[in-house]
Amino acid sequence: MGSSDNTVGLALAVASSAFVGGSFILKKLGLMRAGKLGVSAGGGGYTYLLEPLWWAGLITMLLGEVANCVAYVFAPAVLVTPLGALSIIVSSVLAHFVLKEHLNKLGVLGCISCIVGSVVVVLHAPEENMPNSVEEIWDLATQPAFLAYALSTFVLVATLVVFFEPRYGQKNILIYLGICSTMGSLTVVSIKAVGVAIKLTLDGTNQLFYPHTWLFVLVTVLCGVSQLNYLNKALDTFDLAIVSPVYYVLFTTLTIVANGIMFKDGADQSLSSIASECCGLITILTGTILLHAAKEKKAASHAASPWPLDRGISWYISLGSENLLRNVEDDYFAAPQSSPTPV
Repeated sequence: MGSSDNTVGLALAVASSAFVGGSFILKKLGLMRAGKLGVSAGGGGYTYLLEPLWWAGLITMLLGEVANCVAYVFAPAVLVTPLGALSIIVSSVLAHFVLKEHLNKLGVLGCISCIVGSVVVVLHAPEENMPNSVEEIWDLATQPAFLAYALSTFVLVATLVVFFEPRYGQKNILIYLGICSTMGSLTVVSIKAVGVAIKLTLDGTNQLFYPHTWLFVLVTVLCGVSQLNYLNKALDTFDLAIVSPVYYVLFTTLTIVANGIMFKDGADQSLSSIASECCGLITILTGTILLHAAKEKKAASHAASPWPLDRGISWYISLGSENLLRNVEDDYFAAPQSSPTPV
């Protein structure tokens, strides 16, 4: 490709990251407003569907995804894909000024580790082998390896939804984002199939008569809606500064895995590329742990506030050797009596 095409592709990729990063802020604001009017998304409500800010965020995200898809037409994937990490920086900066969400130094280090690890994985990922027809994609989708991945995905999602979400969904960010990212990997695969069908149809080879095309459309809609639903729950429950990088890491990693299994992109990889990907995954895992540590540290600092003195409770400090702190409960309904003597 010429340098002009690469420039257009990179400009579209940067614009995509700006749109996607801004969409997180708009959707978060919409979810916050909707939570004040009814049941929040984290509690299973859908009041956000009536909030204009949430729809503005959704439209902005769709514009970003469209720009990202068009960018692949002008520039190679090795230049476009890593720029998706810019959306994390955009959302974090906007969250700092708009949502007043602050990350401590540990969180910043975790965010940087996630970005660096994701970029390393993407840069050393194998090139995509695009198929020439929907039937070819269907043959790839029905191979045993990908069927096993798809089945494992549905089993994992069902387990998370039925057993883990009711108990730990409000406490562990990996529950919501695990469901969202896992379904997202199937969304990307099906979107690629739909994109190939549209491209071939526009080129004169009609793919709309094949039932496989519409099956991929159905999978795209179902997985996309599920992905969006749990992303909303994650945004409504946790800080954007945590959701954005963790979602990017999980989604990027699982997408690479799904595409590698289905399209056999890693068949011709060198040992050095595989080693680099492993190092990138370790860096991602380290960054994720640091982000969780930062989140727990922030929650612990809030929990360490002074214990309020409730009505009917007095505190007495022992002057003995151990300086014991004891709680003495006053009985308001008892007859008046003199003040108790410290133990």
